Amino acid sequence: MVKIRLKRLGAKKKPFYRVVVADSRYPRNGRFLEEIGYYDPSANPSQVKIDIEKAKAWISKGAQPTDTVRALLKKNGVL
Repeated sequence: MVKIRLKRLGAKKKPFYRVVVADSRYPRNGRFLEEIGYYDPSANPSQVKIDIEKAKAWISKGAQPTDTVRALLKKNGVL
């Protein structure tokens, strides 16, 4: 199953996430199929940039977003 999820980067106590499309069997920070954006919760206000066209294309192919990514997609008007 293909999922749209967050890949954690950044230093300790300073998270930075990339929004990636990955097989659900791959590790959280491991292999992924495509990177479609990023999320920076430590910025004030938090920054989110997602390629809307790529996100819609993957969702139409059957990719399932995680709960957190679903909220970010709704915020950006993808869902």
